[in-house]
Amino acid sequence: MLQRSPETPENKPGATRFLPSRRGFLIGTGATVGLVVGYALWPRTYPGGWTADEGETLLGPWVKIGPDGRVTVPVPQAEMGQGVMSGFAQIVADELGAAWKMMAVEPAPWHPDYANVGMAYLGTKSLPPMVRGLGSRIGVEVIRRMNLHLTGGSTSIKSYHDQLRGAAAEARQRLVAAAAKEWGVSAGDVDTADNFVVYKANRMAFADAVKLVDATADVPEAKLRAPSAQKLAGKALPRIDLPPKVDGSARYGGDVRLPGMVYAAIRHGPVGASKLVSAKAPAGVTLVKGPSWVATVGATTWDARRMLESVEASFSVEGRKAGPWIAEELAKAASGDGGGVVAEEGDVEPRLGSVPVTAEYSLPFLSHATMEPMTATARVTGGQAEVWGPIQSLTIGHMQVADALGLETDAVVIHPTIIGGGFGRKAEADAMVEAALIARAVGKPVQLIWSREEDMGSGRYRPPVHARMRGAVTPERGIAAWDARVAVPDVGNSFMSRNMPMMAKDKPGPSAPAIEGLAEIPYATESFRVAHIPIEQPVPLGYWRSVGHSFSGFVVESFADELAAAAGADPLNFRLELLKDKPRHAAVLKAAADAGRWNDPAPRGFARGIALHESFGSIAAMVVLAGLVEGKVKVLEVATAIDCGRAIAPDSVRAQLEGAAIMGLSAAIGEAVTFEDGEAQQRNFHMYPVLQMADTPVRLVTVILDSGAELGGVGEPGLPCAAPALANALAKATGKRARSLPLAQVYTA
Repeated sequence: MLQRSPETPENKPGATRFLPSRRGFLIGTGATVGLVVGYALWPRTYPGGWTADEGETLLGPWVKIGPDGRVTVPVPQAEMGQGVMSGFAQIVADELGAAWKMMAVEPAPWHPDYANVGMAYLGTKSLPPMVRGLGSRIGVEVIRRMNLHLTGGSTSIKSYHDQLRGAAAEARQRLVAAAAKEWGVSAGDVDTADNFVVYKANRMAFADAVKLVDATADVPEAKLRAPSAQKLAGKALPRIDLPPKVDGSARYGGDVRLPGMVYAAIRHGPVGASKLVSAKAPAGVTLVKGPSWVATVGATTWDARRMLESVEASFSVEGRKAGPWIAEELAKAASGDGGGVVAEEGDVEPRLGSVPVTAEYSLPFLSHATMEPMTATARVTGGQAEVWGPIQSLTIGHMQVADALGLETDAVVIHPTIIGGGFGRKAEADAMVEAALIARAVGKPVQLIWSREEDMGSGRYRPPVHARMRGAVTPERGIAAWDARVAVPDVGNSFMSRNMPMMAKDKPGPSAPAIEGLAEIPYATESFRVAHIPIEQPVPLGYWRSVGHSFSGFVVESFADELAAAAGADPLNFRLELLKDKPRHAAVLKAAADAGRWNDPAPRGFARGIALHESFGSIAAMVVLAGLVEGKVKVLEVATAIDCGRAIAPDSVRAQLEGAAIMGLSAAIGEAVTFEDGEAQQRNFHMYPVLQMADTPVRLVTVILDSGAELGGVGEPGLPCAAPALANALAKATGKRARSLPLAQVYTA
């Protein structure tokens, strides 16, 4: 909730300034948005768990019931448009028997109860099956002890689903037991519905029942509701976070206001290991120097930016500066004999034959290009630090800010705000660190908002890739051999070197996770071999939506089409023949083909392309209808199908798939970052063209398959198919195969 800040000289009546209340960021019917404080110590003791105000009752770490019967759920995952707040509330409401209009959410405190243990299963996915279970259990314990909060890997729902259902079932059992005791009936005959405990004609509101709960009493093991009794699962419900976003009451990082706050602008050195050598500013300009940046402070953001223009600064760069040589090194490595094999089955060389099908694919650096640039507001006083801002990891935020200021983590409080676009970029806390250092230097609260030029020029980029592919088909239109050499820097090691250096390698070696989606493919092959060649280069790399799958989808599905052409087969039928032992994959592919009208004639100059990809526990397929219009790539239709096990909130799944398709098409058509002398050449949207509304597909169709399989992710799996489906469509429409991205450079050359 938002409350008006006390009147001060810096905050006179009439000024639009807000201070977050402790209970803020509570969202529900009639509620608004603010900020909440949650902190803990790492790694031995963890105070700062979830708390209840007067009249509220905690029924475990996941359910709180207020005096009006409102049910509040803590959400440890960052809300950045994917609908995680509503998803968590929907799971709890369904199992608890709560009314949707009585649900609310607030950020979970930084506490191990809310650690993202689902990351343990992602981290052990590449282990042999016999040791995977042990690795997962060890990973869960490590993640809890690290108090690791991280929104990423499309894990939000699948990581917390079972915890939420179990906690809600136990809370329901406590309410039922209390009411049954009051009524003198068997608890087995009592249930909950629409925020009431019910027994025949008797009804007791949650607000009354919770007052009777004996928190010290043991309750029988709570049983989960049968699927037939789940009234909300799979239903489209009004999103909890949308009303405040529509009416403007939602508070993003740039909306934070503190008494006496000033504003900062920042300029960074070249990418890589750069250091500030010298900096000077005219008289009257407040200059703050960082290890690889300079900042100025003013009464407004505009003032600070004007002052920054007057600063003269020079930087040094250790090692070779980023430039075109990176792409050259990647191509050279893919064609060489370095690196190491990370996956192999059968004898590839003899099955390749004398004239194999060959192709080389390349993809560029990409920027996250979020609409909300990096931003943070910090206040540092008396050996304590508070930081407000968009962050995908409370853990990294606490650790990084504490380390930069020389404080213990319990002396730092992070107030997370709603995120205006993250895609992995806001898993890092560099803006928070900078805001805290500037605030300490000037002795006032500081809000730092990176300019668009700094946001793009000092990003954490999706790595470039070069893949050399060789393959052969059988007379029966099968795959006799599949051989891949993939040169790409290790994004995970780059991320760890900045954020958890103890877990980073000095020199990363060949790694299957670094080329996820290429180390294994769904198609049947007689022989299969994949090698990874990690390339060292100076550009800082970060997690970008769908991570390695963002490039592996393009490589695998483009080459699958080229093998289909070599076999003289229809791309859809070719894939289906190779998926006879993968019924889920085949069903998704058929669903996309039907929704995309695969067999219908295409308009003149247009064609359909298809792609299939598995990632983050889900299987997705896409059909794209595209061609060239006046020398420009034009997409008319996109049809996406997904099997994510079950769709808890189908509207959110659909929105995520549509958003991923648009983002994937945008990157495929026009996005690329190049470097010269250590500087990114694309520093604003006029040089980094994202897909505009007028160029989006006329028809977007989404099909959600309910296989009943284990829950998969939905935020990222819709993206990997976009680039190859579009490239395959354009190859058919034009007769020219594009093997490098962005496609606009190929078809306008």
